[in-house]
Amino acid sequence: MISRPSRHCTVELQALPSRIGQVRRIVSAQLRYWHLDPLIDPAALAVTELLTNVHRHAEPDKQCTVEIVLMMDRLTVSVRDQDPRLPRVRECDLLATHGRGLALVAAVSQSWGMHARDDGSGKVVWFTLAVPQAAAPAKSPFAAHGAGRTAPPDRADLTRPAPPAGVVRERAPAARSAVHH
Repeated sequence: MISRPSRHCTVELQALPSRIGQVRRIVSAQLRYWHLDPLIDPAALAVTELLTNVHRHAEPDKQCTVEIVLMMDRLTVSVRDQDPRLPRVRECDLLATHGRGLALVAAVSQSWGMHARDDGSGKVVWFTLAVPQAAAPAKSPFAAHGAGRTAPPDRADLTRPAPPAGVVRERAPAARSAVHH
């Protein structure tokens, strides 16, 4: 079994509006560097929503950490803050201009969830995105005639590890959901 090593990026910040835009650009640049351009828009939108929730709701301060992990066929982005209160998803008006952050995260992600940190020092809210399969390399025009050989395909183990203990996995809630602390 050949497995791709994980790739990891961490950013610590105060979740202030000016910093949220910077982190959005950092996430976009990191995904571009990893050649994951198709994931830039959903990842940037979802991380913006999670950081906005920290800015609006987290107590006692707005200090948080964004972690991006690329492992095999999955990208996981998590936001850890110091507020142990878990967000609640609730019904809201479809025309609401705010309060639908987790509904947006759920809509653009493959999965998402949250958990309180074991030591009581805060929480982690995360989402995953499926990594697009790489385009198959073009076959040599000579391969059909036996004159060329190609290397065997990379056989990565595509099974997904189970989420860490205590993680709540959820799928997209109804479109009328909102999040409040």
